[in-house]
Amino acid sequence: MREDHIHLYGFIDTIERDWFGLLQTVQGVGARVALAILAVIEPADLLVVIAAQDKAALMQANGVGGKLATRILTELKDAAGSVNLGTAALAVEAGAGGDVGDAVSALVNLGYRRGEAAVAVASAARGLDDGAGLEDLIRASLGELST
Repeated sequence: MREDHIHLYGFIDTIERDWFGLLQTVQGVGARVALAILAVIEPADLLVVIAAQDKAALMQANGVGGKLATRILTELKDAAGSVNLGTAALAVEAGAGGDVGDAVSALVNLGYRRGEAAVAVASAARGLDDGAGLEDLIRASLGELST
């Protein structure tokens, strides 16, 4: 909102809106850059991009260079789990059935933070076959956390 103009932004869901706000907390990321990032990377995939420290994926967005991508990855690594974005990863990975929620719960019970557990499970679920069970998902998630 400015003195001479009001900008309104619409989002498909609250997850996208939350990412929009979280991205703007990084110095150098305004509304335009945040929208450019969300146009290139799906909101639920941003969780995996940040966990994997995938600078190249962020640099695909208009207005994001190497330094800004590094700053975004650094500043949002811990903050991403604080906004209810773990559920975004779980919703996207619904193809794995109820096993995703159970795997996150198992990792939390092992002492991992919910945000980092959700990122690991989402990343592991992408690499597994549709027939993989809960045990396979937990093993792969633990592998993600150990790297």
